[in-house]
Amino acid sequence: MTSDLARFAVVGGVGFIIDAGVFNLLRVTVLTDGRMVGAALVAKAISVSIAILANWAGNRWWTFRDRRHDRAFAEAVSFFGVSLAGSAIALVCLGISHYALGFTSPLADNISANVIGLLLGSMFRFIASRSWVFRAAPIAVRERPRVPVRAVGSLK
Repeated sequence: MTSDLARFAVVGGVGFIIDAGVFNLLRVTVLTDGRMVGAALVAKAISVSIAILANWAGNRWWTFRDRRHDRAFAEAVSFFGVSLAGSAIALVCLGISHYALGFTSPLADNISANVIGLLLGSMFRFIASRSWVFRAAPIAVRERPRVPVRAVGSLK
């Protein structure tokens, strides 16, 4: 489990870089505020979707490579749902901190969303990914060759 957690963290770190990079690239090029209403939200939706897809691929073929499903599309949909739920955890942390507790500074917002929320959301994603999304029997078990059983006294 420790090596799965370390690989999951590396994949998540790459996903974070992809998310931030795509978001900022879109914001300074095709999705600037003057071009369309809600440009920042559209840019974030695109960047998060690309990062989730990259994280699913990294976790499928590296972190949980021996537990992946034969049905990749269903697995990807499940992973996307788990990832969105993990993101919702960060939003809840931000909402509680900012609106319920009154910590409204940019530093407080970043601590609640990008430290506490990201940590709790990542813990949820790891547990849900390991126990629900990538729950298939290990490949070594699934691909074990079957030995034909002979009847007692059979000549074959």
